[in-house]
Amino acid sequence: MHGYEMIQEIGERSGGAWRPSPGSVYPTLQMLEDEGLITSESEGGKKLFTLTEAGSTAAAEGPEAPWDDAGRGVDWETMNEIRQAGFGLMEAFGQVWKTGTADQRQKALTVINDARKKLYLILADED
Repeated sequence: MHGYEMIQEIGERSGGAWRPSPGSVYPTLQMLEDEGLITSESEGGKKLFTLTEAGSTAAAEGPEAPWDDAGRGVDWETMNEIRQAGFGLMEAFGQVWKTGTADQRQKALTVINDARKKLYLILADED
């Protein structure tokens, strides 16, 4: 598998709860190759990674798939509502920033900063 395919696969197996960044995947792949647990070969300008025999043994002896735990206990409906609210807020802010006047931009920035402060106050149990 290519590194990007691994990132996609982990995302799918975890139900979207865990999507590792390329900045964490590629150094890990290099470390595993240095340890002789995987090999790589170039294919169309990309590296294709394969488990070695030692890698297969280590994988079989290791812990269960970590992506199984990543999505366990997640309320996906609420998570989707949160994402939609955040995306909607940023979309509205972006629209004001692109098309608004300097005064409107300043007001939008104040709203965003106030919202951030109010969210932290929720955690502090303050009104």
